[in-house]
Amino acid sequence: MKLPEELASRPPRQPGQQPSATLTLDAYLRLKAELEKLTTEGRTHLAERLKHARELGDIRENAEYDAAKNEQGLMEARVRQLERMLRDPEIIEAAADADAVGPGMLVTVHPLEEDEDEDETYLLATSAEERAPGVRTVTTTSPFGSALVGAKPGQEVVYQAPGGNFRYRVLEFRPHTA
Repeated sequence: MKLPEELASRPPRQPGQQPSATLTLDAYLRLKAELEKLTTEGRTHLAERLKHARELGDIRENAEYDAAKNEQGLMEARVRQLERMLRDPEIIEAAADADAVGPGMLVTVHPLEEDEDEDETYLLATSAEERAPGVRTVTTTSPFGSALVGAKPGQEVVYQAPGGNFRYRVLEFRPHTA
């Protein structure tokens, strides 16, 4: 896997130092682009909205100003979250020759409930920030995701959720490639 220059040239982590996030290269590049867009276009757009809202009059009773300030707060929180994640991430990729389900894989399962008969495919990931077109992301720390980790084709997995116990049969899995 070819890493971007900023990742390839970083110094090695010190013993005991944890990565800021665990991401695939695809997620790293997507999040980096999102951060760039938020800190340039996003901030410019919000500055213009705030300026326009202030021109409407008294900011104490100005719903437009309040909405823009709320949006600005949410955007800045997302910027801080992305900066933390991208500071020193561990870049992983799913093993192409794995014999069991693991992070970074697309997993197709069949629900074993009477009223469900359609197969479902999920991306199993260590971070909720991972994406794959047309499928939902399930993290390895969620009840369903932790039940999938280590499963093999044909194996039945069961997990408990507030709605009860759910059973699936693992049909296949493959590495997710961007």
